[in-house]
Order: sequence, then C-alpha cells, then structure tokens
Amino acid sequence: MPHLTRETLAAGAFDVAHTAGAPRLPVTVLQIGDGNFLRGFVDWMVDVANGAGLMNAGVAVAQPLDQGVAGLLTAQDGLYTVLLRGIEQGREVESRRVVSCVSDALNPYADWDRMLAHATAPALRFLVSNTTEAGIADLEEPYTPGVCQHSFPAKVAALLHARFTALGGTPESGLVLLPCELIEANGANLKRIVLAHAKRWGLESGFAAWVEAHNHFLNTLVDRIVPGYPRDEAADLAAKWGYEDPLAVAGEPFHVWVIEGPAALAEEFPLHKAGLNVVWTEDLKPYRTRKVRILNGAHTASALAAFLAGLDTVKGMMDDATLSAYLTMVMFGEIVPFVPLPEAERQDYARTIMERFGNPYIRHELIAISLNSVSKWQVRVLPSLKDHAAAHGEAPDGLSFSLAALLRFYKGTPAADGACTGSRGAGPYPIRDDAAVLTALSGAWAAHGDDPAALVAALLSDAALWGEDLTRIPALAQRTAAHLAAIEARGVRGALEALVG
Repeated sequence: MPHLTRETLAAGAFDVAHTAGAPRLPVTVLQIGDGNFLRGFVDWMVDVANGAGLMNAGVAVAQPLDQGVAGLLTAQDGLYTVLLRGIEQGREVESRRVVSCVSDALNPYADWDRMLAHATAPALRFLVSNTTEAGIADLEEPYTPGVCQHSFPAKVAALLHARFTALGGTPESGLVLLPCELIEANGANLKRIVLAHAKRWGLESGFAAWVEAHNHFLNTLVDRIVPGYPRDEAADLAAKWGYEDPLAVAGEPFHVWVIEGPAALAEEFPLHKAGLNVVWTEDLKPYRTRKVRILNGAHTASALAAFLAGLDTVKGMMDDATLSAYLTMVMFGEIVPFVPLPEAERQDYARTIMERFGNPYIRHELIAISLNSVSKWQVRVLPSLKDHAAAHGEAPDGLSFSLAALLRFYKGTPAADGACTGSRGAGPYPIRDDAAVLTALSGAWAAHGDDPAALVAALLSDAALWGEDLTRIPALAQRTAAHLAAIEARGVRGALEALVG
C-alpha cells in the first residue's frame, strides 16, 4: 500500500482534495499542540484558505509535551488526511482533504533551538495553541534560557522574550496569539500569566511594555467534535483511498471559530473569506453562552444518566427512546428558553446540536464526557437551572434529575492511591475528578448512603463543590433527593421512564 508523501500527492496519485503542488510554505503560524483537534480544525482551515489563494501560510507544529506525533508528522512530510462525516439538515455528508500546510513538526523538549528559530523569524505572525483547559495555568517555574519551559504560558513567555531580544522589540514584530483552550477569556488569561512570568523572572521592563502594546492576545471560542484516528475503519479506508495514513483525523463537518478581535487582524487571517465558519466579533460572550449552555450543557445534563442506564456513546443515547426523550425535555424545555439570544437563533442552534449528537460517524464516549463532571455541571448546567428557577419559582424537574444522576455516578469506592471506582450493571468504571471532589462525594455516600435526603442536603450545601449553597434554590434539594431515591430504588432507566412518561 503506498504511503502519503508530497511527491505522490503532487503527482496526482491519489484522488483527494488538496492544495495543488503541496510545497512547504514559509512558516507564519507557530502551533503549540499536535493533537487531533488542532490538526482537524485550525490546520484544516489554514489549508483550505491556502488552497483558495487567500493565504500562503505554513504551520510549524510543536508538541506541548515530550511525547507526541511530531516524529510521525515529519516522517509523512507533514501530510495527513482530514475526513469529515455527519448529518446536515437531515442528509449524510462526507468530505476528505489532505492537509499540506504543516511545514515543520518538532519536539521542543528535544529541539528548543529549532523552536526558537521559528519564534524569532520575522515572517512569523500567529501563535495558535490547544493545551487542554488545564494548560493555561499560572505555575511558578524558573526561567531557563536555552531549555524548554515546562508550562504552556511559560513557554510563550520565553518565546516572546526571545523574539523581543532578536528583533529589537519593534511594533511590527508583535504576534497575534489565538489560544483555543476551552476556558473563558483564554487570550486575556494567557496574557496575564505571561506578564506574571516576566515579572517573576525579572525580565526588562521594555519586554512587558512590548507584550502589552504590540502583541494581540485574542479571546476565542472553538467548536468541532474531532474524535481522531478512525481506528476501527483504518484498513477499509486505506483500501478505498489507495494509501495508508496513520495520522488521519476524523471529525464532523460542523465547525465554528469565534475570535474576539479587530477587523484589521481578520484581514491578516482571512479564513472567513474561504467559506469557513470563522466569526470575528467585538463581543464573544453571546457565542460562548450559546455553546456552553446548549452544546456543553446538554452533554453534561444527559451523559451521566445515559451511562448509568447502560449506554456507552452519545449516538447510543440519541438512539435510545427514553434517553433521547429526556434530552429533548431538558434541551428545549429547560435550557434553550433561557439562552439570551433571539428565539429563532437559539432554536436553530439547538436543532443543529441534536443532529450532531446523532452523527453515526462519531463515537463520542460518555465516560470521556464524565471527566470533572462536578465543575462542568456548575459551569454548564447550573446557570440554566437558576434562570428557570428565577422565572418559575422552582428548580426544573429535568435538570434536577441530571444533578441526581451526577451524585449517583460519583457513588464509588475510593482506593489508597486516590482513585475512585463506581459500578453500573455493565461493570466498574473510573470516576475521574479532583481529589477534593472525590473525597467530598465518597465521604457523603459513606455517611448518608442509605438516606438520599440527608446525602443531598450535605452535598448541595457544600459551596466548595458548586461555588454556592444550592439548597437555597427553591425545590432543588427536594426534587434531587426524590430523583436520587427513585434511581436507587428502580435504577436510572426506571426513574427516567417515570420522569418522561
């Protein structure tokens, strides 16, 4: 089976969309992150814009950790396939593209000098990242010139300082930073931590002034489900395509990248002109609220109940009559009405989300969604629940059930190493969250496991878990306790069948 190379691609050996010629382009984008999402989202977009003649941008991909795919990318000439499949307006759609904009791939822990060479090149203009939500964290560490820093913000501070020193701190040498980590105000937070490192490291005051005045740390919001390598289909896809690609990335067609920044910068990064759903705006907040409450909120409100009911994937949940009825109930009755957007817009977005959840080509594991569910529920579900309670005088039934399912999911057995394991009909499962959260939940179950009302009262009043005392929300504790008692007596499926009728 032939391998994917620039030579075979340029020769037209494979029938696949790509940028003609696929030359290695000058690096104008430095990317910290080599995972499925960035390769199937940002790099795919840059490649589409290059192919449309709107950009001529090469990307240097740097691993955020010592382990990564830089070596595989290098061996494959920086090429890989993006396969997009899903449902749009009730119809199945599919497209495939070989991305060729990656001009270099490196491990900065082993080759920091090459990383610095990219960072100090005058042609560089953009820095893109996705180091997970935990990546933008203010972790104190010493400045180690010549050696890769540990945390992501420290890497950025060191790279910017090298650029400042090499290029003289000129206005035109500033960069546009586009962090894709899913935290609120990701650009502003990255800037704050970079400046904190500069101060702790005792860097010259002119550097901080240059960072402030000539570098643009933009807040962004990204949305595309990218499960990654289609392992179960790899052999069949290779036979169909005519080449093997161990770096292939599968994702959904839907995508949106909202960037809070000035129009002048949009002209420098004109992805939106290539037919891509990239929105430049002066206010990101409405878009974030829409995504967090409708997409993420619906995920978090339903995933744990579906998992405890014996299901494993989001698609499986959508195919299950009881669980899909529950999701429809909370989505359109308890979440969507309280998203502060025009009615048509929020309804259309919600319907799109339901189509995406039912994508037959996406295997989105419910247990993966369960990671850190307490903090997710607080951010994604609680605001909708509180808005409903304010409008109707009491907490909604469906979202109260989601809280009961969460508490039941965290009913686990702690181990000496801090891990915690729960159990459902299909067997044990890992409960993954912060140590303090696991301790609080397992302790409450140990003390009040035979009394749902006492358990709920103890946990909902713990402001350290939720950021506030949830027992103050009218009817929430009572409804949650009743649902939890029903779950314990009849199982999640039986309790849900009674709820949705």
